[in-house]
Amino acid sequence: MEKFLLIETSTDACSVALAEGNRIIASDFIQEFKAHAKRLVPMIEALLQKTDTTLDQCCAVSVSEGPGSYTGLRVGVSSAKGICYGAGIPLLGVSTLDVLAQMGMENITCSNAVIVPMLDARRMEVYCAQYNAKGERISDVKAEILDENSFGVLFQEYDQVIFVGDGSGKFRNCLNESKLEKATIVECRPDARYMLTPTLDMWNKKEFKDIAYFEPFYLKDFVAGVSKKSLI
Repeated sequence: MEKFLLIETSTDACSVALAEGNRIIASDFIQEFKAHAKRLVPMIEALLQKTDTTLDQCCAVSVSEGPGSYTGLRVGVSSAKGICYGAGIPLLGVSTLDVLAQMGMENITCSNAVIVPMLDARRMEVYCAQYNAKGERISDVKAEILDENSFGVLFQEYDQVIFVGDGSGKFRNCLNESKLEKATIVECRPDARYMLTPTLDMWNKKEFKDIAYFEPFYLKDFVAGVSKKSLI
């Protein structure tokens, strides 16, 4: 049966999972600031050892492609590309928001629901998109500055609006009582286990990435901070 190595590093969390067919057989998840570079490879090695699996037994590697943390995405994508190149297997890229949408689906309580994955982009800004109850994207991915008017149309059209991700919590204070009654807020980090459904869809469609040229989707250009010491 086909095996897939799943890697998710788009936030301050780092997770890996191994799938066999349509089920997850092992996984690991940590949330540790700037730990991707030192923890990802050992996590993968431990996962493979635990399941008595070698890389050449995997048919593909699937990695979160963003949007998200610049550093986290670089580490995840670079590692995935190196594994694919060395093992001679295909590379798949899954949107971070697609992963969160899969997590949001677990919180659906009515048929007329919409899912809004939110990745924290600092201050009151988030990276987000909209998904229907089947987990299908129904809007473009964009950067949104949150205020009391954000997603107002969704509250008019749907009975349940699910906000999921590490950016969802700060939206709570923007909502009035009537909107809170319709809102489901799920504060979480993307988890590699929830990459499986979009991974299988891409695998079946043979939507492979070019290992040499594939780059993460940052949504915004990276801007390096200036050290305070350099200003003295």
